[in-house]
Amino acid sequence: MWLILGVREMKQEFNALVEKLKTERDELELNLHLASMEVKEEFSQAEGQWQQIKKKADEIADDAVETSDEFIGAAKVIAEELKEAYKRIAKRL
Repeated sequence: MWLILGVREMKQEFNALVEKLKTERDELELNLHLASMEVKEEFSQAEGQWQQIKKKADEIADDAVETSDEFIGAAKVIAEELKEAYKRIAKRL
């Protein structure tokens, strides 16, 4: 029972992180037209990570798909890296 609750809590925490990343991404996208080519390139690279996060979020949200805490943990690592990339980009805009 505790394992199920732990995974459920991890899913909720991960989903909240994904929503925050989506908001940050949307804000950055609006400011990109003013950005330098270097910033645009970094954002483009971050887009690859965003696609990975979206896919993993869909898999985690699907109750029919068994997800382990290890899988969610790996997804969180990517999400944290993306969060840092968005911070760097935002500072440069």
